Amino acid sequence: MKILRKYIIKEIIVMFLFSLVIFTFTLVVGNIIRLAELVINKGVDIRLVGKLFFYLIPFLLSYTIPMSILTSVLLVFGRLSGDNEIVAIRASGINIYRLSFPILVIGLLLSLFSIVLNNEIIPKMHFASRKIIKNIGVKTPAAYLEPGIFIKSFKGYIIFIHEIDKNKLKGVRIYQPQDERSTRTIIAERGEFITLENQNAVKLKLMNGTSDEPNPKNPVNFYKLNFKTYFLTLNVDERIASSDYTEKKPKEMNFQEIKNEIKRLGKYHVDTPSLITEFHRKISISFASMVFILIGIPLGIFTRRGEKSIQFAVGLGVIVLYYLLMAASIALSLKGLWSPAFWMYLPNIIIGAAGIFLLRKTIEA
Repeated sequence: MKILRKYIIKEIIVMFLFSLVIFTFTLVVGNIIRLAELVINKGVDIRLVGKLFFYLIPFLLSYTIPMSILTSVLLVFGRLSGDNEIVAIRASGINIYRLSFPILVIGLLLSLFSIVLNNEIIPKMHFASRKIIKNIGVKTPAAYLEPGIFIKSFKGYIIFIHEIDKNKLKGVRIYQPQDERSTRTIIAERGEFITLENQNAVKLKLMNGTSDEPNPKNPVNFYKLNFKTYFLTLNVDERIASSDYTEKKPKEMNFQEIKNEIKRLGKYHVDTPSLITEFHRKISISFASMVFILIGIPLGIFTRRGEKSIQFAVGLGVIVLYYLLMAASIALSLKGLWSPAFWMYLPNIIIGAAGIFLLRKTIEA
């Protein structure tokens, strides 16, 4: 039993490291062209581009680690099944559950490492790389508008924008905290920003939205104003003039920073679905390695050695399905439909449950 476990673990580790190099290299090549453009077309110092490349690696590892462990499990158990070693293991009375236990421990260790990677390393690297890009290209205050972040760069306002395409905005929310009054809220379906020449300010043109305006007779109360077009001038905070200042996005915060930000914004009654979603996403996606092992073992046994093309296709299908489920869950969570925690852990629950079901079927077969 011990010899067999050591053999399988050795095979999986070797195949995992090989797959990790291949997948990471493949994704790196896809980003080299974009980084090379900074040097060729924009004349950026190659040392800065080298830093961007270095900061990119941890982000890629968050995807290639689960992909690699799934591929290694599929190939190793597929070979064991193809050589009829699974049949021999069953005939000798060895339980597949017991054989799978040390592999699940490997998945748990990879998941714990991924938590550190997603919570500590990636946020720091992503934030550092964005600061480099900002220092390279920022020329106007409008450049501080970024999607998926609570922007606090403008005096007296907190802004959240779902999508930005050049100067076109979609899903704009503007909060104006006021002393001794309720927070004023402006919501617009679309918008665009206009840079004011020689001014540290941005003019926002908002379209198709609503605004909670103070009642002239009783400023404490608000009434809802519907508008087709609404103009708002935003003055840039003085500290923004320093190129060292960069607002953190939710994915650039660790768990404690996210908690602190939720608590701080909660004082102004600002909804924070993006922060709550990111908090649970970091945890959920870290355990992708574990759920991939759960489903990889029975799928590897079903797809035999002579069907490597099918094994890769099955592996790719699981990976695509998982990240499609994750993308859909993020979208539903951001819309505030039910609990963000439920949506973020749903892909793991679905893939993990399917893996346990298939593993039981494999043992009973």
